[in-house]
Amino acid sequence: MIKIAGIKREKIFSPNHVINDDLIFSKTVECLNQLDVSVEIYEEDDVEKINERLIFSMARDKKTINQLLKTEGEDKIIINSPIAVWNCLRVNMVGLLTKNNIPFPLTVAGEIDYLKSISFEQIDNRKVWIKRGDVHAIHREDVIPVFSDEEKNNILDEFKRREIDTAILQKHIEGKVVKFYAVYGTDFFETYFSDRTNNIDFDKDKLKHYAAESAEAVGLDIYGGDAIISPNGDITIIDINDWPSFAPVRDEASIHIASFIYNKLKESTQLQN
Repeated sequence: MIKIAGIKREKIFSPNHVINDDLIFSKTVECLNQLDVSVEIYEEDDVEKINERLIFSMARDKKTINQLLKTEGEDKIIINSPIAVWNCLRVNMVGLLTKNNIPFPLTVAGEIDYLKSISFEQIDNRKVWIKRGDVHAIHREDVIPVFSDEEKNNILDEFKRREIDTAILQKHIEGKVVKFYAVYGTDFFETYFSDRTNNIDFDKDKLKHYAAESAEAVGLDIYGGDAIISPNGDITIIDINDWPSFAPVRDEASIHIASFIYNKLKESTQLQN
C-alpha cells in the first residue's frame, strides 16, 4: 500500500464548519484507503515532520502555507498547491479573476488606509460589501454590507483595531447566491442556492465554465465558491475557495477528490519510473 500525507484544517479556519471540514477530510481518506492508498494524517502544526512525497492539504494557517511553499519547492506534490491557497485570499484573488476576464463585481482591494480614501460612491451608490482580505473569513464580522461612507469608514477602523491590514470594497450585485463545488478537470460540479430555493433559471454549464476558469486563474484543483444569479440569469462570480466542506454533496465529492489524488499519485509514480 502506497502512503501519502493528508493535512487537516485547523479549527479556527473552519467557522461554523468544523464538523463538515473534518467529515470531508475523513471521507476522502476512506475513499483513498479503498484505492489501496494509506494516508498519514498531520495537523497544521506538524507539517515539518512530513516525509511523504504526495500531500493533500486543507491547511490555511499562514505559517503552515509558508512551510508548504518550501516543501513544494523540494519536489513534493501538494493538492491544493500552497500558491493557490495564497491566491484565494481576497486581496490576491481580485486581480487574478479580473485579469482573466471572469465576470466579477467592481472591487477595490488594498490596505485599510487606502480603502478609507475610496469613497462609497466610487463603488456603488446603494450598497457595498467590505470583506477581510488577509485570510479567509473567520468571524461573521469579516464580511459586512455597508450603506454609506460613514459606515464604510467605521468598519474599516474596526478592522484596523482588530489588526486586519487588508480588505476589499465590493459592489453589491442583486440576485441570489448560488454555491458551487467542483474538482478541476473532472465532470464533478454541483450547485445549490444558499437560501435552499431553486426558482431562478440559469445556465449551469456557463457557471461551470466560469468556476473552472476561476479555479485555473488561482491554481486550484479542489475548489468551491459563490456566484450571484441575477433575476435575468446573468452570472457573477463573487468568491472562489480552496477545498470547501462539500457538505451537501460530501459522499459523491469524496469519491471524485480521492480519484483525482490517486491519478496524481499514479502520474508521479510513472514520472519517477
